[in-house]
Amino acid sequence: MNRKICVVTGTRAEYGLLHHLMKRIIHEPGLELKLIVTGMHLSPEFGLTYKEIEEDGFVIDEKIEMLISGDSTTAITKSVGLGVISFADALERIKPDILLVLGDRFEIFAVTQAAMIMRIPIAHIHGGELTQGAIDDAIRHSITKMAHFHFTASEEYKNRVIQLGEQPETVYNVGALGIEGIRKTKCMDIVELSDSIHFQLEKFFLVTLHPTTLEGSSSEMQIQNLLKALDQYPDYQILFTKTNADTDGRIINKYIEDYVERNPDRTRVYTSLGQVRYLNAVRHCEMVIGNSSSGLLESPVFEKPTINIGIRQQGRLKAASVIDCSFSVDDIKAAILKGLSASFKEEIKSAPLLYGEGNTSEKIVLILKESKLGNIILKKFYDFK
Repeated sequence: MNRKICVVTGTRAEYGLLHHLMKRIIHEPGLELKLIVTGMHLSPEFGLTYKEIEEDGFVIDEKIEMLISGDSTTAITKSVGLGVISFADALERIKPDILLVLGDRFEIFAVTQAAMIMRIPIAHIHGGELTQGAIDDAIRHSITKMAHFHFTASEEYKNRVIQLGEQPETVYNVGALGIEGIRKTKCMDIVELSDSIHFQLEKFFLVTLHPTTLEGSSSEMQIQNLLKALDQYPDYQILFTKTNADTDGRIINKYIEDYVERNPDRTRVYTSLGQVRYLNAVRHCEMVIGNSSSGLLESPVFEKPTINIGIRQQGRLKAASVIDCSFSVDDIKAAILKGLSASFKEEIKSAPLLYGEGNTSEKIVLILKESKLGNIILKKFYDFK
């Protein structure tokens, strides 16, 4: 009998990372993919990106509506509660052998709670990392404590998961799925990319700013300062991708939309570029600007400078291509200037990569297939000797 692996995705970024892993599960004898889609994938405001998943040939077994209109802390909290209830029903119908989840989103937090109480073994990807400026940090570590298999992106993160009390034999350093995605994604030249987004690209910045949910300064001030800094570089085009469904996300998106309306000749904003176009945008841009994890994971592979603003990604491993700065206008301007310099671009060429070699899916699938599940639910806390 095939072992059912139930994968859950709630955002375009999650799906972009999970895509090749899901394909490998489908084609692996002895494994069966079950897919639950939730969160932003089902929202018209965020582009109904579940359609992209279906267009890629995947069968969606369950669609879980859990987003409550609004991006306040109250709305997000209620969404988690609604998600737990709805995921319980979906998991009961699917009856998976293993629930496979990635990252630190509140949607994933909800399904993991349901699975843990229902005694379903949980495999967690990208545990052990730090994002000290966001609630994601607490969510990620909470998922680690509910999970039974741990697939980390580096040795440092593996050690941190063990430090949280997980048995060493259940923690595997498999590298980052994003590196594999780059290796397997179709290359587009800049003309093909331009045609696909209906915007003629030349020199451009790729900008994604998410709310920093635990940082003291307001999202309104943060996006205002970023846009003021970008005004200082009028010779560069700007591609914006919108924020996730986080607290204050709508504030950031509204400022970006207004900015694009005022600067139609050199700017565009996209709810979702999709994985292929996004990675090719990274390939051809001058630099990545904002506070998305893709600036730390994917951009270094392309030897592109990343301007990492604020504390959202504080605590994560960072390649030599990442320039940290605060949300002050002057700091952002100075960081961009440094990233554009010939000396910095030369300095980051062939810099060591921190997140594996691109065979992550193969490693994960082998472990999911061969691991014994008999007493996996009975977790013991591991104490350092």
